[in-house]
Amino acid sequence: MLTYPVINPVALQLGPVSVHWYGLMYLIGFLGAWILLAYRARKPGSGWTTAQVGDLIFYGALGVIIGGRVGYMLFYDLPSFMANPLVIFKVWQGGMSFHGGLIGVVLAIWIYGWRYKKSFVNVGDFIAPVAPLGLAAGRIGNFINGELWGKATTVPWGMVFPTGGPEPRHPSQLYEFGLEGVVLFVILWVFSRKPRPPMAVGGLFLLLYGSFRFFCEFFRQPDPQLGYLAFGWLSMGQLLSIPMIIIGIILLLVAYRHNNRRLNHETVS
Repeated sequence: MLTYPVINPVALQLGPVSVHWYGLMYLIGFLGAWILLAYRARKPGSGWTTAQVGDLIFYGALGVIIGGRVGYMLFYDLPSFMANPLVIFKVWQGGMSFHGGLIGVVLAIWIYGWRYKKSFVNVGDFIAPVAPLGLAAGRIGNFINGELWGKATTVPWGMVFPTGGPEPRHPSQLYEFGLEGVVLFVILWVFSRKPRPPMAVGGLFLLLYGSFRFFCEFFRQPDPQLGYLAFGWLSMGQLLSIPMIIIGIILLLVAYRHNNRRLNHETVS
């Protein structure tokens, strides 16, 4: 069993203002995304400027925060929201949903594309490779907060979390950090370095994230207010990941089928 490194969730106290590590992790994720996208925007023929990247990060941040909070209340804590809708503003009590954040980002990308005359697919493929940075940072924030821990386990790397009872548990936040963050980032970044058919990068992101999240949910303790939804093992996170996997597969098939038709047409011509 490993010792859980208890860390004060408050990184900095400025009088009455508390700066939490969780919030800083979001900031680090957005900053990392801006740096890498600005790097790609400076390459000849990218079709992007650093100013456009800055605006895109701003739109994306709003989509993540608003969508993440609204999604959590609707997907994971609807009774509390119905009883008191104002609870949605109590962000200091925690509660963010990736799937809600994804919906928020999709809407933000659509609005951004409409304003800057860029196609939705182009913007989505451009931003998808850096999305795992925010996911990785967020999972580290969960780990520091000692929340979203995994099921009880006897594996040597199990940890006793302050709010998880006396049993050692899977550090599922670190599993998700590794798969949904580090591994997903490396795959998407390498994949997107070469020209790909429109929708291919975004489709691969949806397919891999959905698959990684579905897998990690087997080790994660389900939210107490929901428990398992079916079969004694299906969690809300898995249910919400299934459409991502399906849509990702469809986008990849359509992208490469359309690309093959284009190449065949050019060859015949």
